[in-house]
Amino acid sequence: MTGYTADEKLRVEQLTKLRRQWLKDQELSPREPVVEHKPQGRIAKFWTGFLEPKSLWRLYKMPFGIVELKPRLFPGDTVLETGEVVPDFPETEGHSHH
Repeated sequence: MTGYTADEKLRVEQLTKLRRQWLKDQELSPREPVVEHKPQGRIAKFWTGFLEPKSLWRLYKMPFGIVELKPRLFPGDTVLETGEVVPDFPETEGHSHH
């Protein structure tokens, strides 16, 4: 086979032309509004502004991923809230690293 037959070539050309026409028809011109614009009510205006990506509340809220970690306690440290001293680790028999 050395390529398309005449019928196949014609069909490919027709499909290409139809695809290009369909894509062109999908584009809207500025003079072709999708829906008629209606003025928003008070509640709709509030939610439109509230849900904007750079709105004020989004800039000042604390992200959930940031968590303050308490400092680690080691033997001999004093717990500030209760004043108790953290005891030493218990001695283990036979598993020492000496």
